Amino acid sequence: MEDIKILYEDKSITVCVKPPLVLSQQDENGPADLVSLLSQQTNVEHKCVHRLDFGVGGTMVYARNENAASKLSVAIQNRSFKKEYLAVIYGIPQESDGIYKDLLFKDSKKNKSYVVDRVRKGVKEASLEYKVLDTKKTEKGALSLVWIKLHTGRTHQIRVQFASRKTPLYGDGKYGSRTNEKVTALWSYKTTFPHPITHKELSFKSLPDDSFPWNLFEL
Repeated sequence: MEDIKILYEDKSITVCVKPPLVLSQQDENGPADLVSLLSQQTNVEHKCVHRLDFGVGGTMVYARNENAASKLSVAIQNRSFKKEYLAVIYGIPQESDGIYKDLLFKDSKKNKSYVVDRVRKGVKEASLEYKVLDTKKTEKGALSLVWIKLHTGRTHQIRVQFASRKTPLYGDGKYGSRTNEKVTALWSYKTTFPHPITHKELSFKSLPDDSFPWNLFEL
């Protein structure tokens, strides 16, 4: 595997681009993981503070020590760690921009989340804002490029919230896409957060490779 692309690094953090089909952190029986790859590449142990799904790529932040990991975790909890995504979805949302708010239940046995209609044990609120950037007509039907900003960070949140409105992400067979591929058309485009030591606000972007369906659009 090629070296992981590093966008920024110092004594406390590494900001990098996670390729799709690489785990965010080690799994006993899993394939390559980003913690191990970064540690090998930089000769520094890394700690995972947030995750991207296996089939999703994009900008990620890793801590290089326990102190940085702890402070980044606090930033995530108080929502000063902000994430923006790009996605390619089937169809066109009813509104060109807006906010999706849902109640989500995570079934840990199935590793799948569901939109539900009432609060009960295990149900959490999920919120995101979105804007449709472009739509293309293809042999596979209409595909739309969407910008997304998370307000909450629930398991598979973007995937299930769009799928519940009959606009599943391209390639995401788990959540109703007509195409079931290992790589899901979801990309962690921009991450903004306070540096764990200096508290200066940092912001980093990355874009997906020039492959289908991303190459339908100007990114």
